[in-house]
Amino acid sequence: MLSTGNDGGLNALTAIDRLIAIMTMLRDKQHGCPWDLEQTIKSLLPYTLEEVYEVADAIENNDLVELEDELGDLLFQVIFYAQIAKEQGAFDFQDIATAISDKLVRRHPHVFPDGDVKQFGISQDISAQQVVVNWEAIKELEREEKRKKGGRQAAQEVESILGDVPRALPAMERARKLQKRAAQVGFDWTEIAPVLEKLKEEVAEFEEALASGDLERMSDELGDVMFAAINLARHGNIEPEVALRSANRRFETRFNWIETALAAQGKVFRDANLVELDALWEQAKTKGL
Repeated sequence: MLSTGNDGGLNALTAIDRLIAIMTMLRDKQHGCPWDLEQTIKSLLPYTLEEVYEVADAIENNDLVELEDELGDLLFQVIFYAQIAKEQGAFDFQDIATAISDKLVRRHPHVFPDGDVKQFGISQDISAQQVVVNWEAIKELEREEKRKKGGRQAAQEVESILGDVPRALPAMERARKLQKRAAQVGFDWTEIAPVLEKLKEEVAEFEEALASGDLERMSDELGDVMFAAINLARHGNIEPEVALRSANRRFETRFNWIETALAAQGKVFRDANLVELDALWEQAKTKGL
């Protein structure tokens, strides 16, 4: 049994090694936690997604105390996956750390010339925009290497530029990645004006579908509207997820202000008509909410 003293036990380990050791104990078949032992790589996915959104929430609230805690929870998820994979003989945390370290060095030749960390400090004149261009080119070379290795995906799918954009991504993020990948081979507008016109066109087509009363067509056309809106965000260098989360916060803030304003009048929402509510909404906007 590991000692918790200062004689080479848990407290003598580095923070990351201590976390790995604790995770190993939690998965110990004899003395571990029953819940942790039941988990699989697939069963952890919902918890991982939840932790990512909690990190995002802490960032948006500019709450660094909460961010520290949530990043710890997210790191634990990584350690959890690594432990299960280690038990299956696939990889461990050291493999994960080594792989990302190698990838970072490989994708930053302007910081590590010739892919050698010993060359760090040799400055190169390169813009942030060129860094992005180079990054995508290196990623494409990496994808080509994976295709040459003939992995499972290559065997199951017809080779496509879009083939390795994960289908499990949230729809908004997958749309952005699909558009970005297509743009890399020239399937894209070079200016934002035609993108805006495309959005207007899709809205008009949705209006036609709405008039027809065809629910399936309405769903298709609304999907096109959303896809075009994401494309507009991409061309405007706006993260659509961030923009929508910001819109959600504004709506919630204004809605709460209206609730408070109504309460001051001895009313609730059901006591006010839509004209009154709309007027209060405009008041909230003028207050910068």
